[in-house]
Amino acid sequence: MEFIKDFIEILLATCRDVLPIVILIAVFQLLVLRQKIPDLPRLIVGSICVVLGLALFLAGLEKALFPLGTIMATQLSDPAFIYGTDAVITHIDWKAYGWVYLYAAMIGFAAAIAEPSLIAVAYKANEVSAGTISTWGLRITVATGVAVGLSLGTYRIVSGTPLYLYILAGYLIVIVQTFFAPKSIIALAYDSGGVTTSTVTVPLVAALGLGLASTVPGRNPALDGFGLIAFACLFPIIAVMGYAQLMDWKTKRSRKNNGVT
Repeated sequence: MEFIKDFIEILLATCRDVLPIVILIAVFQLLVLRQKIPDLPRLIVGSICVVLGLALFLAGLEKALFPLGTIMATQLSDPAFIYGTDAVITHIDWKAYGWVYLYAAMIGFAAAIAEPSLIAVAYKANEVSAGTISTWGLRITVATGVAVGLSLGTYRIVSGTPLYLYILAGYLIVIVQTFFAPKSIIALAYDSGGVTTSTVTVPLVAALGLGLASTVPGRNPALDGFGLIAFACLFPIIAVMGYAQLMDWKTKRSRKNNGVT
């Protein structure tokens, strides 16, 4: 009964959040474009499915994903698990947190692969490029970037180094890559960084960062627990442009070896 009550509250909140979008579209369609809404029954059914799906997803986040992410991060970074003792730890050995880095990479890769926003962008990229950009190739490249970014982000939390150093270095790399990457991939690469910070990835990443910062000795969740989402957004851009540059270099090298100019 408690779950049903909570779900009804989430459903009502979802309806409230979606209502402005519905009103905006209806106003433009009826008053600006002055046309009837096409396939209205189908749109109504689809809208109901969207609202129910969002409400169920939000309920799942609150009941499962957030607690699960926090529990896993807390257990993996527990000094009793890391150092094999319950004694107070005064010196943090970042090399002892290998399981944390591995878990962050794996959960980042899995979450990015399952990200609906990334699936939609990959599908559209494959469609407009006439199959030149592989749907799975893009998804795996972006997910690899997220995995590397989260692994490095968890290292930052454990080591306590400043966040801005990583962000500055990362975007300097992006700027340099932008000058040398194939022009056709640059915009898609930038979009690929944005779509990873969506419905599936953000809750897991936020829970991971807060759980880790609350368990590692000397770390403050309010100061150190956030910032992982920035890594999940930045490193896919590097990964996509880097992959495009590698493929472009291989293609040019192959043509050169075959005597094609």
